[in-house]
Amino acid sequence: MDFRTRPATLADAPAIHAIIAANEQAWHAQVQSVPDAVAADLQRPLITLDLDTRVVTTPDGDIAAWAWVHGGRRSQVDVHPSYAGRGLGTELVGWVEDRSREHHSERVAQTVDDADEAGTTLLRSRGYEVLATNWLLERPVDGDAPVLPQGVTLRPFAEDDAQAVYKVVQDAFDDWQPRRHPYEEWAGTSIERSSFNAALSPVAVAGDEVVGAVISLDLPDSPDGYVDQLAVRSDFRGRGLARALLTYAALEMGRQGRQTLTLWTHSGTGALAMYERLGMKVRRSSTVYRTEL
Repeated sequence: MDFRTRPATLADAPAIHAIIAANEQAWHAQVQSVPDAVAADLQRPLITLDLDTRVVTTPDGDIAAWAWVHGGRRSQVDVHPSYAGRGLGTELVGWVEDRSREHHSERVAQTVDDADEAGTTLLRSRGYEVLATNWLLERPVDGDAPVLPQGVTLRPFAEDDAQAVYKVVQDAFDDWQPRRHPYEEWAGTSIERSSFNAALSPVAVAGDEVVGAVISLDLPDSPDGYVDQLAVRSDFRGRGLARALLTYAALEMGRQGRQTLTLWTHSGTGALAMYERLGMKVRRSSTVYRTEL
């Protein structure tokens, strides 16, 4: 087949998400990804579409595979299962590495679903090594009402909370994320997305200060509720606030007809044990691979 390659456009986002969803359906019999995630990623500040993205198209114009590079350090490559085994992944990984070198990056990382045997084999064959693990966790949406630390109340996210929630989230993630995201980037990939659900995103308040928050997104093709971010201010940690925030979100998800609360956590945060103590269990996992350039 005569495949062609070109930069991605925002108009390609639904077709690109369809590739991601088709793989999730094949590997796990369920779609977990959020449809507007691709568009949000393509609009990140460090992405120049003409330079940092590629889609592979068929003669009919269908998108068979895609790739992007973010800042020369992070990347993603996805091939539709209908076009697996034709060398498209190999071609795009090679492009990713070349583009990362153009960014003067010394290394580049890519996350691969642990059910993706072909993707794992490809990266291993090119010398990629394990950097970190991501786990998709789940918990029921029923249970008792949240128990709060003294002086703390919970309520749904309001528009005026945006800057305060941003600060709590960024402060909480500073210990492990490679860079502090500007407000515009954080908002564009969270509260400004069409999938953001304020009713399922509790904010913890002590006095007139935000001390914790959950950011939840809708998964239209899944029975799950999804927590994208959970953060607690450092001086309120160890007091049961994370459990209370998750419990509040879970109960609200249940009222909206969701069956399970889910969230991803990264081994770099060291939070897996905490989530397990909160009653969450691992559903599936992915691995972050990195290579030196």
